[in-house]
Amino acid sequence: MTTTAPRLGTALARLLILAAALLGTLLAGAAPASAHAALTGSDPKDGAVVAAAPKEVNLTFSEQVAMSADSIRVLDPAGRRADTGEILDLCSGSIVRYGVALRAGLPDGTYTVAWQTVSADSHPISGAFTFSIGAPSTTSVALPDRAAGGGLVGTLYGIARYVSYAGFAVLVGGGAFVLACWPRGASVRPVQQTVVRGWLTLTGATLVMLLLRNPYTGSGELSDAFDLAGLKSVLETKTGAALTSRLLLLGAAALFVAVLFGAYARRTDPKEKKDLAFGLGLGGTVVAAGIAGTWALAEHASTGIQPGIAMPVDILHLLAVAAWLGGLTVLLVSLYKAPSVDRSAIERFSKVAFGSVAVLAATGLYQSWRQVGSWSALTGTRYGQLLLVKIGLMCVLIGIAWISRRWTQRLADPKPAEETEETEESAQAEETAQAEETEQAEAQEAEEAEEAEEADESTGATPPAETTGATAPAESAQSASTADPERAAQLARQRAAVATARRKRERDADPERAGLRRSVLTEAAVAVVLLAVTTVLTSTEPGRTEEEAGRGGTAASGPAAVPDRPVDIRLPFDTGGVDGKGIVRLSLDPGRTGANALHLFVERPNGKPLDVPEIKVALTLEAKDVGPLPVAPDRIQTGHWSASGVQIPMPGEWRIQVTVRTSEIDQTTIEKNVKIG
Repeated sequence: MTTTAPRLGTALARLLILAAALLGTLLAGAAPASAHAALTGSDPKDGAVVAAAPKEVNLTFSEQVAMSADSIRVLDPAGRRADTGEILDLCSGSIVRYGVALRAGLPDGTYTVAWQTVSADSHPISGAFTFSIGAPSTTSVALPDRAAGGGLVGTLYGIARYVSYAGFAVLVGGGAFVLACWPRGASVRPVQQTVVRGWLTLTGATLVMLLLRNPYTGSGELSDAFDLAGLKSVLETKTGAALTSRLLLLGAAALFVAVLFGAYARRTDPKEKKDLAFGLGLGGTVVAAGIAGTWALAEHASTGIQPGIAMPVDILHLLAVAAWLGGLTVLLVSLYKAPSVDRSAIERFSKVAFGSVAVLAATGLYQSWRQVGSWSALTGTRYGQLLLVKIGLMCVLIGIAWISRRWTQRLADPKPAEETEETEESAQAEETAQAEETEQAEAQEAEEAEEAEEADESTGATPPAETTGATAPAESAQSASTADPERAAQLARQRAAVATARRKRERDADPERAGLRRSVLTEAAVAVVLLAVTTVLTSTEPGRTEEEAGRGGTAASGPAAVPDRPVDIRLPFDTGGVDGKGIVRLSLDPGRTGANALHLFVERPNGKPLDVPEIKVALTLEAKDVGPLPVAPDRIQTGHWSASGVQIPMPGEWRIQVTVRTSEIDQTTIEKNVKIG
């Protein structure tokens, strides 16, 4: 029995409770399947009313997605499939667009488009919207109330991702700590157990992710985790290949761990140990980089801008995280379980941690620019806000690490002579106290032996044979203990208590080491929270993508509307008469040269449709003296006017004029410049 185990157990329990609480809060606040590809447009648009049934429905995404046979489904008002089930690849250059053909002869009414796919960075995305043919109608189709990747399966998958990051950090960082900082730690059992548990954790989490991948990106039902057909389809995807590769590399990592804690730990010859350390360091770096590459291959770095640079940077980032946080974990265990950890090892780890922080700063700056893209996205998107939280935690962690570094320097400084004398006096006093305790215990045992002997004489028992004065009390105490098991257990507890007190004094006699323990424990606690934030961050749609998707579906501002995207503008008007105030929402799709579909929605200030007698549109390209080109839209329903085949003959900055008449005498003309083509 030792004093360190309860303290370490309590500390780790607090860490786990804190991590679980914060991770649960973060996961609960995050969208269940926030992904990095986003739907930027559709034809027909959400809520559109078209005069005739379109031949197809197509969807435009911000980046590449993986489509399957049922990725896009169109359902009629009665809930029956209105599409042919044939996915159309309409991608062109940088435009990612897929569609599905519709059946002929579709009746009027409201149709539901439900879609689900997987983005290029492995995260499932889904959504649904409606459009109407002729006029809106009631529909029996209920829109999905749960996004892809949500529910119990999504929660379990998210936990497995978090655990896999933690296991990777402990495995790689622990091995690096032993090789680079504390070679003698290879023979320390708590260190061995920690690194092996890191390997087991990462392996188990990877297997769980592989099994949950099919329901995570598909049905969301936990029972589908054991669907062999689904597992086969997962293995054919990029994510399945990455997880399988990780398992294979973990086999090589197991060999590394076996040699590190076997042959390397037993080596006594310095030259042989150095040669083996070089081989383990080289091989371990290759294996660790390969395991880190399985994340870079399937997640953030593999998609978006500059993937050729982003993937190596992501690998460096993960290795730096592991070297710092994993080494910190092993150091924490060593300080509690093996208080004799060398001071030089702590100094070396301090330098390793400093280098890791430098690498993290450089790679993190690049990743932040790549995923956020603008200052507005840093504060106005969920990804940017989480990134700010992560940066704040990093600053706190660096501050605590600086305190740990101060304690390390104090450990390394030689103690003054006065301090040494005080330590020696303290040691002598401790030895005296221990001797007194031993004498008291022996006296108590002798007294108990005498009592037992008197009891034997009173009962007529034969006294034991004569023994020497040195051994008689001990043998008598032993016979008394044998006769009374309860008393023997009590004596054992007393001896354990004495040993516990002695170890406590030994540990408390080194205040610098105690201070280092506290600072490292605090550092580890913040690191656990930081890892939780990082896990949520990797499953959140980047700010750059979110802003691009938002610009694709929002109103154009001034003359600088986004080219080659649908033109959407809002035009307030006031004719001066009764019901003369409102807003015209104008949409010109696809917003480029050639034929376009024009939709106008007239609304009251409160957003409700406003029925007006007449509305007209004119388009003018003043730079080329083209126009005005008149457009006479048809009334579809209350507040909705539409015209198809609106021709835009050439690109440029067009002035769109809308004339709204609200009565026989009240009308006004409003206009706005937009860039088309």
